[in-house]
Amino acid sequence: MNRIPVPPRDFTSSPRLIVIRSFDVNKPGELVEDLKGGVAGGSILQGVLKLGDQIEVRPGIVTKDAEGNVKCVPIFSQITSLFAEHNELEFAVPGGLIGVGTRIDPTLTRADRLVGQVLGLRGQLPEVFTEVEISYYLLRRLLGVKTQDGEKKAKVQKLQAKEILMVNIGSTATGGKVLGLREDVGKREDYAKIMLTQPVCTQEGEKIALSRRVDKHWRLIGWGQIRRGTTIKIASSLNASAGEGGGGGEEGK
Repeated sequence: MNRIPVPPRDFTSSPRLIVIRSFDVNKPGELVEDLKGGVAGGSILQGVLKLGDQIEVRPGIVTKDAEGNVKCVPIFSQITSLFAEHNELEFAVPGGLIGVGTRIDPTLTRADRLVGQVLGLRGQLPEVFTEVEISYYLLRRLLGVKTQDGEKKAKVQKLQAKEILMVNIGSTATGGKVLGLREDVGKREDYAKIMLTQPVCTQEGEKIALSRRVDKHWRLIGWGQIRRGTTIKIASSLNASAGEGGGGGEEGK
């Protein structure tokens, strides 16, 4: 606390929470009238969440049709409880881990199924991306990987077109295929276009981590920043067919 300053907390922006855990808190054999909605756990990046807030979880329920087109239906719900450790809260601010009790169908939250999703106020979350263009920087050497001549540090090879990487955006770990590479000599920056295997709710300017498979292990090779990307149109209506299963199922509870 003396050496590292507390980061500035943003209380005025639209609230945004990155989900790193999600649970079904109902015990086996629970009576119907005692059932509780799903719980999401994570850190609030900005803004303030309050009891009773109408919330949205993006990308939500992701499906593919017969032609391979991806469809995202966000989950709509309401905050019923807020917890920090064992303390029940009326509102939650950035910093520390927060448990958010909702009225979401517990089958959607059990066993960490919401990990990587973003929770915020309805209609105020960023876009959902399927492709991103990033400026990236590679590490000079890999740690803990032996080379053929016995050295402990191996050089990081340049990115290759059509290479498969692991991309970490927020709490989401997803696969990414390199579609194209270019270099901006004036700015001394390298750019890559990456197609994500699953849609991710993020925004331009977000930092990401890049990993490559080396000797059957994923190794960090660099980091980057999203410059722009291809977004997917998401269903904004509660009456969307899958939305009723995600957010509408809560009404019965």
